[in-house]
Amino acid sequence: MNTTEIKIPDFGTPRKESDVLVTLEIDGVEVTVPEGTSVMRAAAMMGTSIPKLCATESLEAFGSCRVCLVEIEGRRGYPASCTTPCEPGMKVRTQTPKLQELRKGMLELYISDHPLDCLTCAANGDCELQDMAGVTGLREVRYGYEGSNHLRMAKDESNPYFTYDPSKCIVCNRCVRACEETQGTFALTIDGRGFASRVAASQNDSFLESECVSCGACVNACPTATLTEKTVIMMGQAEHSKVTTCAYCGVGCSFRAEMKGNEVVRMVPNPDGQANHGHACVKGRFAWGYATHKDRMLKPMIRQKITDPWREVSWEEAIGYAASEFRRIQAKYGRASIGGITSSRCTNEETYLVQKLVRAAFGNNNVDTCARVCHSPTGYGLKQTLGESAGTQTFDSVMKADVIMIIGANPASAHPVFASQMKRRLRQGAKLIVIDPRTTEMVKSPHIQADYHLKLMPGTNVAIVNALAHVIVTENLCREDYVAERCDTASFAEWKEFVALPENSPEAVQAATGVPADVIRGAARLYATGGNAAIYYGLGVTEHAQGSTMVIGIANLAMATGNVGRDGVGVNPLRGQNNVQGSCDMGSFPHELPGYRHVSDSTVRSAFEAAWDCTLDPEPGLRIPNMFDAALDGSFMGLYCEGEDIVQSDPNTQHVTAALAAMECIVVQDLFLNETAKYAHVFLPGSSFLEKDGTFTNAERRISRVRKVMPPKAGKSDWEVTMMLSNALGYPMNYRHPKEIMAEIAALTPTFAGVSYERIEQLGGSIQWPCNADAPEGTPIMHIDAFVRGKGRFIPTKFFGSGEKVTRRYPLVLTTGRILSQYNVGAQTRRTHNNAWHSEDRLEIHPDDALERGIREGDWAGIESRAGQTVLRATLTDRVQPGVVYTTFHFPESGANVITTDSSDWATNCPEYKVTAVQVMPVTQPSDWQQGYQRFSAAQVELANERRIAEATDGGTKV
Repeated sequence: MNTTEIKIPDFGTPRKESDVLVTLEIDGVEVTVPEGTSVMRAAAMMGTSIPKLCATESLEAFGSCRVCLVEIEGRRGYPASCTTPCEPGMKVRTQTPKLQELRKGMLELYISDHPLDCLTCAANGDCELQDMAGVTGLREVRYGYEGSNHLRMAKDESNPYFTYDPSKCIVCNRCVRACEETQGTFALTIDGRGFASRVAASQNDSFLESECVSCGACVNACPTATLTEKTVIMMGQAEHSKVTTCAYCGVGCSFRAEMKGNEVVRMVPNPDGQANHGHACVKGRFAWGYATHKDRMLKPMIRQKITDPWREVSWEEAIGYAASEFRRIQAKYGRASIGGITSSRCTNEETYLVQKLVRAAFGNNNVDTCARVCHSPTGYGLKQTLGESAGTQTFDSVMKADVIMIIGANPASAHPVFASQMKRRLRQGAKLIVIDPRTTEMVKSPHIQADYHLKLMPGTNVAIVNALAHVIVTENLCREDYVAERCDTASFAEWKEFVALPENSPEAVQAATGVPADVIRGAARLYATGGNAAIYYGLGVTEHAQGSTMVIGIANLAMATGNVGRDGVGVNPLRGQNNVQGSCDMGSFPHELPGYRHVSDSTVRSAFEAAWDCTLDPEPGLRIPNMFDAALDGSFMGLYCEGEDIVQSDPNTQHVTAALAAMECIVVQDLFLNETAKYAHVFLPGSSFLEKDGTFTNAERRISRVRKVMPPKAGKSDWEVTMMLSNALGYPMNYRHPKEIMAEIAALTPTFAGVSYERIEQLGGSIQWPCNADAPEGTPIMHIDAFVRGKGRFIPTKFFGSGEKVTRRYPLVLTTGRILSQYNVGAQTRRTHNNAWHSEDRLEIHPDDALERGIREGDWAGIESRAGQTVLRATLTDRVQPGVVYTTFHFPESGANVITTDSSDWATNCPEYKVTAVQVMPVTQPSDWQQGYQRFSAAQVELANERRIAEATDGGTKV
C-alpha cells in the first residue's frame, strides 16, 4: 500500500454490512449491494460519481446540500441520493438535463456568497466546491455581491495548526458532524439561523480557547478552504504520498504522509488504516515537526569526560571509539560489565538488532527496554494466567462490548483515537465502569457518563479487584460452564475460596480504598451480568508495587465471568508508546529471547545460536534497575542506549544520574541531546520514523509498515548504525534492508512465522500476531477455543498495602499520568506547537488540601518525598480527591521523577510511579535539584554548542 496518489475515492456514505443483498438499476446498469446501502454509494461502487458537497463516506448521510439529487422511477421529486437507501427493483437516473439544471442552480447559490480567489486559494486543486462547479458545468454566476454576504468575515488563526476562514464556509455541517461522530468531543456547532448560519467553536470561542482537541477531523472533513492546515497554506498542495504508521502512542494509526519532494506537507489519517479508520489525534495529525526541528543533532560526537566539549567526528570514528571503549571495559571489568537498552520508539527490526548485538556481540543478556517501567507486569501477569504476554482483542472488538471497564487508564488523553471509538460505543448504549483515583474525561464528557466510578485511593487496586471478585463469587455470578471447559478447575477452586474470604468483601475494603461498598457491588454485578464485558487498563494498573498481582487479578476476573475469547470482551492493556509491544516481542527483556522464550531453554537457545553463529549465555542479564545499582558498585561500566531517555523517564532521578555519572562509556543514539545524552561519551544521531523502513506493533498486536518518506537527515537509519557498531565489535551483521531482518525474525519466532513485508501488503497494510501456518491471516482475537497455555490458570491475589505509607511528614499521595497534547518525556511534542495547550507540568491538588496549605491557583508549590524535592505550579481541581495530588512528567525541568522512589513491582521491578507519599507546601523559588539541573543542563548545551570550536582547536586529534 505504498500510495502515490493524493486523492483517494470517497463513496459518499459509509459502507453497510448486511447478509441481505438488494439489486437495483442505476443508469440502466444492474447493481447488487448490501441492504441499507445508499443510492450514492451504490452508484460509486459501479464507477458513477454523483455530485456531492455535504456527503463523505466517513460520516453518516446528512442530505443538506441538495447537489446529489437523482431521479427514481415512480417517485415524485428529486430525492437526495446520500439519504436514500437502495430498494429492490429501484430504477435510478443520476444524470438528466433536469438534474444538471438543478445542481447547477444549487452551485450558483453557493458560489454567490463565496470568494472567487480560486487561483490564490490554498485549497486550489483540493476543493470539492471547485470540483463540483466543474462537474455541473457552472460557467457564470447571475447573483452579484451587492447584497449581504460573508466575504469580509475575519479569519480565526488562533489554532497553531489550522486556520478557520468563515467567508469560505458553505455550512455543509461536515466539520460539526465529524466532531460529533468521529471524535466525540461535540466542540463545534452551527451558530445562527438561515443566512446568519456559520460554524462556531464552543460558545463562539476561538478554536484555541474552545473545547476543540485539534484532532483534525474537522479539517479532514471540510470540502473547501474553510478549515485548512497552515502547512498547506505555506507550502502548497502535495505532489505524492506514502502510507506509514504514527510514532506516538500504542494505537498505531496509519497515515498518508503527503509530500512535496522530500518535504512533508501534511499527515492525513488513512481511511484504510485498520487501527484508526481514518481518524487521528493532535499528535499524529499535526505534531510531526520535531523530525525537522533545529534541535536535531545530525553529526556523530565523542568526548572522554562529560565535562569535556563534544567533538564532531565521522560515523566511522564515532563507531570505532564506542567499540574500543566497550572492549576496554569488558577487558577490565568482565564480559557482563556492559549492556544495552532498546527503544519502544524504534522499529521492530531495529529493536531486534539491539538485543542481538547485546547477546551476540557483547556476549551477555544485559538488555532491557522501557517496558520495564511501564508494562512489564502485563507481560508477567498475562503469561502466568492466559499464557501469552499480550492483549486479547482487536480495537474494533469494543464495538461489540456491552460493558466497558477502564482501570487505571485515561484513553482520552493517552490513546485518543481509540477513546473516540470507545465513546461511539458508549453513545450507542454500552455501560461504563471507571476505576481511577481521578475524575478523568472518560468519567464524564459530552454524551458520556460512567455508570460507576470507583474513585479509589492510589495503591489499592488489588483490594478493589478482590472485592469485585468477592461479589461475583459469593453471589454465584461466575460462568461455571466456561470455567469447567476452559480453565484449570483446581486453581479456580482455590481462587474462589480465597476471594470469598470476609477480608475481601466490599465492606471490608471500603475504608482502605475509599470506595463505598455499594458502588463496588453494583460495578461487580454489572460487569458479571451486563453481557459482553471488556476490560481496558493502563499504567494505573501496572506501575504499582503490586502491578503484576493486579494484572493477574484482572485476568482472574475475566476468566471467571467467561469474558475472554470472543468479540466484545477480553483483557486489553493500552500500551503507552508506539512500539512498546514490539520491543517486548523482539526479546528486549534480559530473561527472554524474541517471542517471550526464556534464555535458559536450551532448545530455543540452540536455534538462535545456529542462526546467529555464536554461543548465548543461558543466564538472564541485568534489568535496568540492576544496571544502575551495578554501576554504583563499580561492576557495570558501559551502556548502549538507543532512543530512550532514562534520566527523565525512570524513577528516583538522582539515583539514575549518579549511576550514569559512574559509568565510563555511555553511547546514546537519539534525535536530540536529551537528558540521558547529557551524561554520554558518544552521541550517535538517530533517525525519526519518517526516515526509516520497518514495522511497529501496536497494543492490539497489529504489525504495521513504517515507510521512509525522506532520506535520514544524519545519513543513516538506526538499524544501520547498530549494524555498524556490531561489525566494529567483530560480530558481523550485513543486512541490506529491514525486510531481511524481519525475515530472520520470522524464521526464529513462531508467533511471527508468517510475517513478511509482502504478506503485510497482501492483507491491506497490517497483520496481528500470532501469524503462522495455523493463522496465516493473523489473529485478531486470542484464546478463542483454548488459552495459549492450555487451561486458564487462576492465581490468588492477596492485597498488601504499598510500602509508600502516608505519615504526618508525608500526608499526601502523589500519582502521575499523561496529558493529551504532550507525549512521554516530551522530547518530540515539546518541539512542536503542542506547547500552546500544555507548556509546563502542573500539580493538581484538591481545593481543600490547597486551602489547608495556603496555596492558591497558579502558586508555586513545593513537593517533597522521601526521594527528593521539586517545585511545580499548582492547579486547584476536584478531579483529584482530598489526600491525592497528581502531575504529568513531560518537561525535564519539572523533575517529576526526582520525587518518585525506588519502590517497584515485586515480580518485574516496574516502578511504583502511581504511589509516592509527599508533602506539599507554598514556596517562592525552584528546588535545590531544579537549580542544579538548570546549571548542569545549560553547561551541557554549551558544551554541545562548542563542538565545532573544539574540532578546530584540537586539530582533529582523536580523544
